[in-house]
Amino acid sequence: MHMNSHFAVGIIIASFLNFYLEFELIEFLLVLSFSFICDFDVLFAKFAKDNNHRMLITHSIIPSVIIIFIGSIFHWVTLIISGFAYLIHIVIDTIDWGTNFFYFNHKQVGFKLLISKEEFNNLSQYLSKYKNPASFFDYKYYNNKVCLVSEVLLFIFMWVFILIFALHFVLTALIYFLGMYFHLSRHFYLKKIEAE
Repeated sequence: MHMNSHFAVGIIIASFLNFYLEFELIEFLLVLSFSFICDFDVLFAKFAKDNNHRMLITHSIIPSVIIIFIGSIFHWVTLIISGFAYLIHIVIDTIDWGTNFFYFNHKQVGFKLLISKEEFNNLSQYLSKYKNPASFFDYKYYNNKVCLVSEVLLFIFMWVFILIFALHFVLTALIYFLGMYFHLSRHFYLKKIEAE
């Protein structure tokens, strides 16, 4: 799932819980940040197996368990919720491509709905068919109707939840468009490369 969709999930979680906990802005932003922050590990993909950022420890359950544990020690409910927001991100990522969920086994696990077993086992062969290997993943994602419908539904639910449960934080939802711009500009850039 794309970063902007994880952001939308974070808005949904933070907005709904705000109704019961009446977050301060910093608390709302903390929960929101932990819902998508692990995707910045893409900056360190060169250190990961096969340059796959989802093989890093940041895409395992370990950080979320640590965050929840620290929150429990300090009785900091917002940090505990933030840890669960992080965990939800990791669980969602097992659906499309899979993640290094337990980290120590160094295996990408999950449903991996966007990649067949054949493609997964012979990935380098499939990547070599594209001018830019990232185009393989981009093509699979944008040609999957479930992914596209999920993105639209999360966008709608994000606005519904923030307008109903956290209207005073509504401006934070505008950050969504930065993530969407990043992914769409990358998508059209890769399409252009493959078309040349």
